[in-house]
Amino acid sequence: MTLIIKGSGLTIKEVVAIARHNEKDTLSQNAKECIIACGSILEKKIEARKIIYVINPGIGEFSEMVLSNDQIKDFQKHLTFNHVSAVSCPIPLEYVRVAIRGGINVKVRENSGNMFLIIHTLVEMLNKGVTPYVRNKGSVGASGDLTPMAQIMLLLIGEGKTYYQGVLLEDKEAMERAGIVIPCLETRDALANINGYNVLTAMSTLFLYYAQKWSQQTEFASPVSLEALKTNMGTYTARLQEDRVFAIAIKSVENLEELVEGGDLKLGEVTHKVQDAYSMRSTPQVVGAAGDALVYADLQVEIEVNGVGDSPIFFPDDNTQLSGTNFQGTALALSMEMAGLAIAMLIVVLSELLMKRLNKPALNAGLSPFLTKSTGMFSGLMRSHYTAYLQMVEHKNLSTTAPVNQEDHVSMGMNTAIKNFQIIDNAYGIIEIELMAVAQPFDFCSYHFGKGVQAAHDIVKKYVDFIKIDHPLYHDHNTMKALVKLVEKINAFENVLKTLF
Repeated sequence: MTLIIKGSGLTIKEVVAIARHNEKDTLSQNAKECIIACGSILEKKIEARKIIYVINPGIGEFSEMVLSNDQIKDFQKHLTFNHVSAVSCPIPLEYVRVAIRGGINVKVRENSGNMFLIIHTLVEMLNKGVTPYVRNKGSVGASGDLTPMAQIMLLLIGEGKTYYQGVLLEDKEAMERAGIVIPCLETRDALANINGYNVLTAMSTLFLYYAQKWSQQTEFASPVSLEALKTNMGTYTARLQEDRVFAIAIKSVENLEELVEGGDLKLGEVTHKVQDAYSMRSTPQVVGAAGDALVYADLQVEIEVNGVGDSPIFFPDDNTQLSGTNFQGTALALSMEMAGLAIAMLIVVLSELLMKRLNKPALNAGLSPFLTKSTGMFSGLMRSHYTAYLQMVEHKNLSTTAPVNQEDHVSMGMNTAIKNFQIIDNAYGIIEIELMAVAQPFDFCSYHFGKGVQAAHDIVKKYVDFIKIDHPLYHDHNTMKALVKLVEKINAFENVLKTLF
């Protein structure tokens, strides 16, 4: 399938298709006309010696120094060089692909003053699998993701490094092998493409995709834990949630009822407590609150991926340009802080605490301690719980907000994006251990589990055997983590569950 780039309407689903499935792109005819029309207006203003910030004067404290016509083109090259100051490890290639695609999407509108050749070249790079090498630390989330975006723009000068067909090459060699001509930069090509927080938006988009898939998987694990712990299922009724009217909480409890349907606990044939701990009876409320946070973040990201985060912005209809701070990343940084916190909360409330109850003899409703059949001789899932717990503790540090700072004023959104991916990686690491843990009680319990819960158990057991005796668990952990990260495999339940987000 080929996606049409038209400057609006880009969705998270389409972004994921570009990043993970290498979908092809093409520019709409209207997009081409808009780019050329805006570029023409800019050229006329330059010829008339109109002073436009970071085009013919310098940048920052040099903004009062006016450049000559001969200096303007070289200034774009040196502006790019000066901003390539990132450190640390490379950004995954899918982040870079989405950052480029998001940048193209807003540059095809008639507001940025790019040369058409630059945008055309970026589209060719995406379609032919040419992906710049970019390091991940350097952006402060205001004036755009200047540092990582400048490293992307090095490719259009032929001065950086680039992946082509999985091999890291010098830019010139990669572009030559791909059959793409290096265009070089003209009047405003550098600033127009490093302005805007395209990397932050790309990372936020992919994080939300993974977070939503992961949060659905918590719904496969939770009912297994609840049935094994002989939870009072009277708490889990849609009628309670409907009276409160939070839509995602209603969907969550309906999903849980579906998964435990047909089980002895749901049928009232198993003795249970009158009232359980919060971590056992609050699943719909917690999932609902986290889901609302993710929905809000979703809306913010889709606004940003289709919005012009540039300065100055050109308006060809009345031949004007305005400078401002549309490149300010605070709106996205705040919503993504909330999204990261939502995942961290789900980990603590629904996964780690339920694992603790499954393992501890005083809390696990008569199950064997640490879910092993030979206590004393074997330690079962004792160490697995510790591994989950250490990742949960790490979230206390990761949940500290990045946008609260004293700089004049920057969002620090890239810090938020980086730590959110640490959060989701830990989330994978915790949910895989919970899925292993909740598959164990089937061999201890004499009563029947719900049909959906049984199906969840059967899927897990395709990949991890019942733990009869102690053995090195790292292989089991990493097998399950890889399965969870694939997301599609465990999502075999999606034909049963209502879509939450």
